Amino acid sequence: MINSVITGSGHYLPNRIVTNEDFVNHEFYDESGNRLDKTGEEITRKFEEITEIRERRYVEDDLLNSDIATFAAKKAIEESGVNPEELDYIIVGHNFGDIDPVGHQIDIMPSISAKVKHNLGIKNLKCKPYDMTFGCPGWIESLILGHQFIQTNIAKKVLVIGSDTLSRAVDPHDRSAMIFADGAGAVVLEAKEADYKYGIINHETLSYTGDELAYLTNGRSTNPDYKGSIKTINMKGRKVYEFVLKNVPPAIKELLDETNLSITDIDKILLHQANAKMDHAMIERLYKLYGVAVPEKIDPMTVQFLGNTSVATVPTMFDLIKKGELAPHQFHANDTIILASVGATMNVNAVIYQFEK
Repeated sequence: MINSVITGSGHYLPNRIVTNEDFVNHEFYDESGNRLDKTGEEITRKFEEITEIRERRYVEDDLLNSDIATFAAKKAIEESGVNPEELDYIIVGHNFGDIDPVGHQIDIMPSISAKVKHNLGIKNLKCKPYDMTFGCPGWIESLILGHQFIQTNIAKKVLVIGSDTLSRAVDPHDRSAMIFADGAGAVVLEAKEADYKYGIINHETLSYTGDELAYLTNGRSTNPDYKGSIKTINMKGRKVYEFVLKNVPPAIKELLDETNLSITDIDKILLHQANAKMDHAMIERLYKLYGVAVPEKIDPMTVQFLGNTSVATVPTMFDLIKKGELAPHQFHANDTIILASVGATMNVNAVIYQFEK
């Protein structure tokens, strides 16, 4: 049978580290446009209690999203050993394209995937660049699409990237600005023939476009006098939190049931890194559905020191573990893992992946 297998991975983290202390002197406003009367110290302390985020990375001023996507891609290609000219697709999950560091204008023409193909120097006209705008689950959805191309014999080698520079898209006067960060992660997905199934075992995607459509949007700053971009990230944090806890655990369970697996068959769960408190609650609710205790070291976390890099959180975490850089977490032969995400629209998706024996 033909399996869809990750043969190389890579990531890029910016060098600029921004701590919670860097936000102490910010002026924060509520959704009604009223300045919060709490001190910066109080606001940042409460923020860290809720999210566990202590610091995050911001991209350097001389780099764009397409640049850091290329950095991660080069590492994945090098590890896989594939010839870039043999790639059938370059699929890039992102939300805002390239954002210039001064005017914060969004640029998605040419597409990010086309720019990455250009940056990699690929001349093959049959290597198709494809952008995926799917909220934070964009990289996992790109992985699913690459898998579908391989399973239908449309492609044999697919470069799958998740990259965003959210620091340039946030409202500096909204407390949620402290959540978001920049980064890129990538994998090479290849068709591998074997007499048993491994690689991507199964997947599921759910898209909610009712009232949920308004939970994460682009809009004006909470500060009515803000002179920056008129399109910044607006998030209804409480609505998102409630949606996630209600919908993500049963979606993962349904996928496991369809695959004839139980939660006890899973060795790691790599969740989108948005909010540590929310991720912990998701895991608790998932295991509660099975009536079993949450095992130690099941859910690696990076949000505390990397923040929420949107589409880059899961592939970055995958690569860190694979490279032995997220102790004590490791992958082993024949491990079965879940990659899952939730985000804007709201979209929910998950992949069950099994390593080679």
